[in-house]
Order: sequence, then structure tokens, then C-alpha cells
Amino acid sequence: MPKVDRNTRKQPLKEVGPVDMEAEDAGAAVLPEKPKFAPLSRIDEKAGGDLKVEWRRVPVPQHRMKPLKASWMELYTPITQNLKLDMRMNLQTKKVEIKTTPNTISPDALQKAADFVHAYLLGFEIRDAIALLRLDDLYVECFEIKDVKTLRGEHLSRCIGRLAGKDGKTKFTIENATRTRIVLADTRIHILGSFQNIRVARDALCSLILGSPASKVYTKLRSTCARLNDS
Repeated sequence: MPKVDRNTRKQPLKEVGPVDMEAEDAGAAVLPEKPKFAPLSRIDEKAGGDLKVEWRRVPVPQHRMKPLKASWMELYTPITQNLKLDMRMNLQTKKVEIKTTPNTISPDALQKAADFVHAYLLGFEIRDAIALLRLDDLYVECFEIKDVKTLRGEHLSRCIGRLAGKDGKTKFTIENATRTRIVLADTRIHILGSFQNIRVARDALCSLILGSPASKVYTKLRSTCARLNDS
């Protein structure tokens, strides 16, 4: 270790100025910009030889087998003609099988078709579920009454009655105000709509589950929808 003189030890420390990074980088080579490529379509993938057959299998509950058979052509036509997909019903596994074809153009057509069939099996009407094929910002959210509040016996029955209302009035009011579609399947609740509208409808339904009167929920829903329309 080198020795330090007494005079050197008393000298104040010198401040070093900031290093000019631009001056150092000036001598370095300038990197080229990153190339930007457009996303590949199904036709481009087919030309490149990377086209793979993809599948989606949607399980069918036992109580929805008869409605599925009755409305099969209404489901089959838009999926095969508009999305250019193949669809069949596997009776052994009780699943609807959907797969891509060489004529499929959109890469997200397979997932849209699976969501469309799944929405119908949850209980939505075909005229409502078909919007999943036409619009990109629609989703289906599912939850149960017990996720909000634990109810049993007659308390659970009264809760389901509050959600539906007399002749379905409460459910229809929430649907029209929030531009969503709601299915009450026993203790399960399914909501179809955009993300923001689903949140408003879910908050109204949760308030009813917790015991709020319908008139109070209507007032809060009216102010929330007016604020959303203004924005």
C-alpha cells in the first residue's frame, strides 16, 4: 500500500463534474432503428407453411343438450359461413368441437366462436350472444350469490326474487340502464356486456344481494348511468 504524505492528506477533495454521455456516445456507431412488421394474417401464415389446425372444445351441460339440438343450425351457420370454421357435436364426450380451416382468415375467429357457443350454453339468447362475433370489447362475467353473501333456505329464495323482481322488472331495468344482458341461473349470475357496463350492473346486483331496496338501487343506477353518458 503506498504511503501518503502529511501535506497530501490535508488537501481538500476535488469535485468531479458530470460525465458528458453524449460526447462519449458520439464516437460510437449509431444503431439502426428497429424494423416494424405488420401482423401476419391467416393467409400469410398459410403461404409461409406454418399454418396449424387449432381446436376449441366447449363442454355442454346435460340440461342444455336439448336446447342445443333445437338451435344447432342457428349456431352452426354464422360460425361456418362467416368465420370459415368447422364445428361438430361430439356425443361421446358431450362437447362442441370447433377447428380452423385453410379458409379461416381472422386469427381470433376460433376464440370468438368458442365464446359465442359458451355464452349460449350459459343461457343467453342467440341474438344476444352473436354480438360476441361482431364486437371485440364484449365479455361474459360469472359469479355466484354466495361470493357476495352467504345465504341459505328462504333467505336465498328471497334474494333471487329481489334480483329478478316482479315479472322480471328489476332484471330488465338493470339490463336496459347498463346496456348488458343478465342470466339468473339458480344461484349463478352471468352478465354479458362491455367491461365498464358489466361493472355497473354487477354493483347494482351486489347491492340487491346485500339487501338494499330496489328503489335505492334504481336511484344510484340512474346517477351512475347519467355520469357515464356524459363522459
